[in-house]
Amino acid sequence: MLDKIALTLLVIGGLNWGSIGIFQFDLVAFIGGGQTGIFSRIIYIIVGLAAIWCVTLLFRDTKDTMLDESVTTRA
Repeated sequence: MLDKIALTLLVIGGLNWGSIGIFQFDLVAFIGGGQTGIFSRIIYIIVGLAAIWCVTLLFRDTKDTMLDESVTTRA
């Protein structure tokens, strides 16, 4: 569940960066009162932590994860 939340936040952050690159529009800064606004900084920190969490997905053994999921779906 935590992996899905982290991936969702990472996608949102990626879309925000895409809007910055294409349209020069930072949606988080717009909503949060500028890049230095407290709300914006909290969102940036949460997305950054989600990105760090998602790095761990690269180093996990997917065979064990897939086996655990198939066992729980059969039960």
